[in-house]
Amino acid sequence: QVQLMESGGGLVQPGGSLRLSCAASGSISSISVMGWYRQAPGKQRELVAIIFSTGTTNYADSVKGRFTISGDNAKNTVYLQMNSLKPEDTAVYYCKANIESRVWSIYWGQGTQVTVSS
Repeated sequence: QVQLMESGGGLVQPGGSLRLSCAASGSISSISVMGWYRQAPGKQRELVAIIFSTGTTNYADSVKGRFTISGDNAKNTVYLQMNSLKPEDTAVYYCKANIESRVWSIYWGQGTQVTVSS
């Protein structure tokens, strides 16, 4: 079976940086897209950034210019470099991927907490 394992969350002061990683493992034939979503308390889960296997990226307006998504196809891993963090970036960050194992399916990671506070 396929699993997504996230790492890199934590507590950071406003203006600081964090780097999240998400590695896909298991019986993987192909990955079409990987991305990051976040959910703050009392709010709906929202898209942060996605990257397609072609290298094309999309970002939420709220993070453009501050966050950068990148991928390592050989390692089935996606990264999210987060700079100039703000308190409103505080949320649980989830990795999501469209992966072909026996069939194409959507997979989610377990989530990693990011807290921006002084």
